[in-house]
Amino acid sequence: EDKKKTKKKKTNKMRRIKAINKITKQIKITEQTIRTKAVSFKLAGEWEIEKAGGNIKEPRKELEIEKDTLLDMYRLMVRVREFEKAADGQYKKKNIRGFCHLYSGQEAVLTGCEIAGNYEDAMITAYRCHGHQLARGDTMERCMAELFGKATGCAKGKGGSMHMYFAENNFFGGNGIVGAQVPVGAGNALGILQKAKREGRENENVAWVYMGDGASNQGQVYEAYNMAKLWNLPVVFIVENNKYGMGTPISRSSASVDFYNKGAMAHVPGIRTNGMDVINTYEVARFAKEHAVKNGPIILELETYRYYGHSMSDPGISYRTRDEINEVRKTMDPIMLFKLKTTQDQNIFTEQELKDIEKEAKAEVKGAVKHATEAAQPADKEFVSDILFNEGYKVRGRSVYENYEVTL
Repeated sequence: EDKKKTKKKKTNKMRRIKAINKITKQIKITEQTIRTKAVSFKLAGEWEIEKAGGNIKEPRKELEIEKDTLLDMYRLMVRVREFEKAADGQYKKKNIRGFCHLYSGQEAVLTGCEIAGNYEDAMITAYRCHGHQLARGDTMERCMAELFGKATGCAKGKGGSMHMYFAENNFFGGNGIVGAQVPVGAGNALGILQKAKREGRENENVAWVYMGDGASNQGQVYEAYNMAKLWNLPVVFIVENNKYGMGTPISRSSASVDFYNKGAMAHVPGIRTNGMDVINTYEVARFAKEHAVKNGPIILELETYRYYGHSMSDPGISYRTRDEINEVRKTMDPIMLFKLKTTQDQNIFTEQELKDIEKEAKAEVKGAVKHATEAAQPADKEFVSDILFNEGYKVRGRSVYENYEVTL
């Protein structure tokens, strides 16, 4: 009887040991899985900081990013690139008319900032806005239809390339007047602050305000810097420095080419960094948002490059050479740099994984072009609707004898 009890105790003990070993193994596997989901990066710290009299810190030089987040980065950059390629082709086929400004080459700026933020943050930009509309969650079908001037477009076919808008996710356009979006963006930040106050909570959001280097010398930009600091608004001013404005080298158009420190007169700090590296941009943008929420406005000067001319009417080679453009494509392209970092420098993804994302984006844009081609033209009433915000009004036509009664 004693032998049986002893044997039973040993058996139970072995079972417990096996169970503990199994649990320990599962914990190790789980820990390994968690570790492999996040990837470590070391940044070179290639940034210049204007402290503007404040005690501003600096971005991290070592960071971890989850694999899913990295894939989101690549997916957005590729979707924007493929969309702009298609827009270029459709413009040349005359399916898209009027002004059209393409974003190819600058994708890392938008992507890094968007991944660092969220849809609760406000965003506003100038007229190079197709990618921003996509980044805020709109579909390629609606965006392409808008370029085609069709009824299913994101602005009913009435905004075109320059005036996309997605209020559902706090994207406030697409603005056609150079620099005019900057004070409006400061107003977005004021609205964010007031909303948090009304709801009795601490603010966690910012307004992302994009402008080009050509807009940065506008008087209203300096006024916006001043008011933003006066009220310590949670706003990140982003200067997308693509070196040429509308077609003039920055050295010929700006007495100072240090755009990141142009808010120093109002004690607004700034950072200049490489905007072609999406991981670097992401970290600097994350840091900027954190600063803006706690301390008020900050300026990011993100050095970037556009492959096309200012607009489709600009061949883009009268003020720079083809060799220069090709050299940037070969050595600094944001999509290429991401691939190198994640497939060669670190074995994070296989080339096939990234190719699958490219394939999806190409299929999506192909479907968008098909949809835009087949979509209906806006109804005649759309030519006179959305002018005044009331239940009915009259609109004069081409002469005093031609009038339209608009009812909503």
